[in-house]
Amino acid sequence: MNNSIIDLHPGLIVGFAVVIIIMLLLDLGVFNKKSHEVSSKEALWWSIAWISLSMAFSGVVYWVYNQDSGGHQLAIEKFTQYQSAYWIEKALSVDNLFVFILVFSFFNVPKYLHHKVLFWGVLGALLFRAIFIFAGVWLLKYTYLPSFDIGGWHFGLDPHNESLTSSWVNKDFFRINIILSLFGLFLIYAGIKSWKEAAGDEEEEEQDFSNSVGAKFVRKLYKVSDNFDGAKFFTIQNGVKMATPLLTVIAVIEVTDLLFAVDSIPAIFAISKDPFILYTSNIFAILGLRSLYFLLANFIHMFSKLPYGLAFVLAFIGFKMLIAPVIHIPSPVSLGIVGGILILSVVLSIVFPETKEDLTAKLDDDLTGDGLND
Repeated sequence: MNNSIIDLHPGLIVGFAVVIIIMLLLDLGVFNKKSHEVSSKEALWWSIAWISLSMAFSGVVYWVYNQDSGGHQLAIEKFTQYQSAYWIEKALSVDNLFVFILVFSFFNVPKYLHHKVLFWGVLGALLFRAIFIFAGVWLLKYTYLPSFDIGGWHFGLDPHNESLTSSWVNKDFFRINIILSLFGLFLIYAGIKSWKEAAGDEEEEEQDFSNSVGAKFVRKLYKVSDNFDGAKFFTIQNGVKMATPLLTVIAVIEVTDLLFAVDSIPAIFAISKDPFILYTSNIFAILGLRSLYFLLANFIHMFSKLPYGLAFVLAFIGFKMLIAPVIHIPSPVSLGIVGGILILSVVLSIVFPETKEDLTAKLDDDLTGDGLND
């Protein structure tokens, strides 16, 4: 039984794409036609716009399923799947903000260029997330173990039939998926590792972004100038065409997003296997990340306990994946648990604040150089 919106309403995909394209054109072509330093007020309005649009779209998801598929119960399930995937991606993306700060600091990127870097970085993320999500959905179809019995327990229910439920009374459970089980183990490991790093029990590697994969890739293709040339990706020096550090920074940001996707993409597969819900929620979360960066960059010290919450979320999602064949945790419950953890971590950050100076010192310790020209 396939209840994906892709099958029910192909035209909705076109509408979604049109809305995203219009918003991006307005962002770059109208409101940010000229490179400038984004104010907190501007970032706030853009954050409100993206979150409002994301929430409105979740209403569309509910309406479509309620009208054309399984009625109210399935519509609520799909609605909460979208909400869960969106907020999980949004929360995990906050970690990106710390890395963005490090990258911009390392390369001494002028503040008026931050928006352009993040804009082009997001466009790359849209493509790579699509590849990861749709490839993942395809791969999951072919990695379920055959039905088997062990200790009187039968693992043979069709995981694609959403009308079925596992039964402890009849000892009848869903087939086990190898990839999802590996994802679950990985997320538990990632959660434990993240907790240790947040607590300072595990030393984090120093960041030398000039030797990152993205920076090396740009240097392999072009000579890179020492200085920025406004908002240009290329410049001419002594008659030679050279890449500017701006192109290097974008490449580093793209690679950074790929690395963070290693955590976030497996996490959302614990929520849903519907590619449309996964991709649309992911895209809305990523598109809102740019404005969130400008809104929170000066207040990131107010979220000092959030890394602990994110670590717990990763471990919970990994555990949910492992027990999925025998115990189904409904999407509304998952959403409540994840939301509760994140809210608690923010509250604890406010009650036990970390000063901006403390955070700045931590960020400085992560850098091996003061800038590109060192």
